[in-house]
Amino acid sequence: MQFVITLIAAPGKVVLPDAAAAVERMLGLRGTPDWLAPGIACDLAFDGIDPQAAEATTRQALGSAPVDVLVQPAKGRRKRLLAADLESTIIENEMLDELAGFVGLRAEVSEITRRAMNGELDFKEALAARVGLLKGLPASVLDEAAKRIRLIPGARELVATMRAAGARTLLVSGGFTAFAEPIAAQLGFDRLLCNRLDIAGGRIAGTVSPPIVTREVKREALLALAEECGMQPAETVAIGDGANDLPMLQAAGLGIAFRAKPAVAAAARWRLDHADLTGVLYALGYRRGEIVSS
Repeated sequence: MQFVITLIAAPGKVVLPDAAAAVERMLGLRGTPDWLAPGIACDLAFDGIDPQAAEATTRQALGSAPVDVLVQPAKGRRKRLLAADLESTIIENEMLDELAGFVGLRAEVSEITRRAMNGELDFKEALAARVGLLKGLPASVLDEAAKRIRLIPGARELVATMRAAGARTLLVSGGFTAFAEPIAAQLGFDRLLCNRLDIAGGRIAGTVSPPIVTREVKREALLALAEECGMQPAETVAIGDGANDLPMLQAAGLGIAFRAKPAVAAAARWRLDHADLTGVLYALGYRRGEIVSS
């Protein structure tokens, strides 16, 4: 079976040509890199080498260079379904942290978020604890918090390119409709699954309407949409950053931990630590000229 090593440089870092040459020397590869984006992303094809050993050698050759490494079979790279987490994946923010800033509890809530996303706390319990701290806030703060949303670079291009290629797209989030719905509409996701924050008398009630979108729900949403579309799990790609994304990442054909929490990065088979979201497209074998700018 032929495999491919995809190398993707951090934005603005011109290190990849030398890095690719170093990898080729250490692996004893012949030929030249297949440049998906000159100086930014390339493929190195190989066979006859254990893929995990090839990845380990590649990382050794790169040292501390800000380059992402993904090793996968060359066949079937282009996936037909994208499932994405929202917070710290499609957008830079954690929206509960943003809301907590309105009551002076950002540091406290951020620490709960960090521990939950690193798998140190039960997601449902952590969600309830954070939302409970917001009880009584006027619902208008949701609109104020939404103004702070910042898209991760490459988010528009990722969704637009996948859709242009005929793929289905799913945004599945443990966050809230007030934030997820506008982003899903703005970027053009086909499906959205997220939580709903309870509002009573124009104020945040401090509770979330069941059912809660948990790690198991995320996984099942990916698999259910794949089945509905007549796809195998191997034909899907999923991205996320937190512990509640891991089952979804592990169920996908290509599950990428994106700038993930340490425990998640360690458990995921593939990860992007340096690239923006266009790195997902390079991992799927898209070339720069194929990326759709929206």
